[in-house]
Amino acid sequence: MRQTTRRQFLAAAATTGAVLALDRAPALGQKRELTMLSNNHFVPASDDELRRQAELFGKQAGCAVRVDTIAALQLPAKRAAEAQGQAGHDIVFLSHADPYLFENLLVDVGPLVDTLGKQYGGWYPFAAESAQTASGWKAVPWYWVSFPASYNMAHFRKAGFEHPRSWDDLLKQGRALKKQGAPVGIAISHTGDANTTFWAVLWGFGGKVLEADGKTPAIVSDNTARTIEWYKELFRDAMDPEVLSWDDASNNRALIAGKCSWIHNPISAYVAALKEKMPITDDLNHHLTPGGPGGVHNAPGINALGIWKFSKNVELAKEFIPFLFRKENFDAFIVAGSAFNMAPLRDLADHPIWAKNPKFAMLPKEAEHAHARGWPSRPNDAVRRVENNYVLPDMVAKALNGMPTKRAMEWAQTQVVQALRGQLKAGGT
Repeated sequence: MRQTTRRQFLAAAATTGAVLALDRAPALGQKRELTMLSNNHFVPASDDELRRQAELFGKQAGCAVRVDTIAALQLPAKRAAEAQGQAGHDIVFLSHADPYLFENLLVDVGPLVDTLGKQYGGWYPFAAESAQTASGWKAVPWYWVSFPASYNMAHFRKAGFEHPRSWDDLLKQGRALKKQGAPVGIAISHTGDANTTFWAVLWGFGGKVLEADGKTPAIVSDNTARTIEWYKELFRDAMDPEVLSWDDASNNRALIAGKCSWIHNPISAYVAALKEKMPITDDLNHHLTPGGPGGVHNAPGINALGIWKFSKNVELAKEFIPFLFRKENFDAFIVAGSAFNMAPLRDLADHPIWAKNPKFAMLPKEAEHAHARGWPSRPNDAVRRVENNYVLPDMVAKALNGMPTKRAMEWAQTQVVQALRGQLKAGGT
């Protein structure tokens, strides 16, 4: 969706979908079948557990349940093809702005969301931000992936520091850590991590990309300027130039190798080191995302489940989704996901896995400061385009390469305006 309109993308995806199609029409008299489309989880055991639960539900409900998972990069085309053809799976995996992009094709699940909220202690605030559109709840928030800071305690102890609690702390400590031979690391490149961290830093300094109306550009501001200047100082004094070419795994590798002292990233580096029984494992830990004068904020991956309006099994789908949220089932889902699968419901977030490993204890607390991308605007097609084109890290990179901060912001604003125009052409609001 980077350089095409949404309408062009949907039309092209319809052709692609014919090749990727996973669906088959049931034979006459065949037992009813509920189908779900999701992406391949980065922890395969999580998909195994999902299929186990689907089979169990099928036995109890007297139906077959098929869970199809495909590569994350194939999912948008497959999902768009189903939307274009008005046929496909019953339940579909959604993330970020997807409930808004497919708003008119998704069943309103408001009553289901209300019931689950009352049953399990209420939803975290980001749930409504990510799935409640102007026309109602278009998806049920399913799980999110905590995006805290990961750091090497040995490097920090040697420098005489505890972990940073603010972005300014990170800058001050990072200067000393780099002199010590262990710089900090934040991707400023065409990678998902670069987008995720930039939102957290921008919000921490009180900045925003769009106003709350989702239509008015807001990136040119004193707060954005302060964000860029902070990045410039951190890059110059506390990081290595290689962050300009990092991919999503580079920061993990740098931390595990002992080359880096601090990164902003999920727990994947620690989990990988633990699995391989690396000596550095004991030194790795996590802490909450730092804050700034605008408060503490973070932008984790937020995933949801939607039901297509063209599904022939809407009521059955509405039974299956709550089944996944039964405490014993969601607990098993958390464990199978190696603590990556975080609950969007407060009571379900209370799980023994956090107490069993003190280094995981703070992960659910990230939910209190989480927002959907684009906040204070709700997610929309324009925000998705800004992220897909890496406008935010590119703005920083331009400033690092000598472009005046004001000009870098103005360049980014033109990109945001183009994204908004693309949204209008695609039929968005």
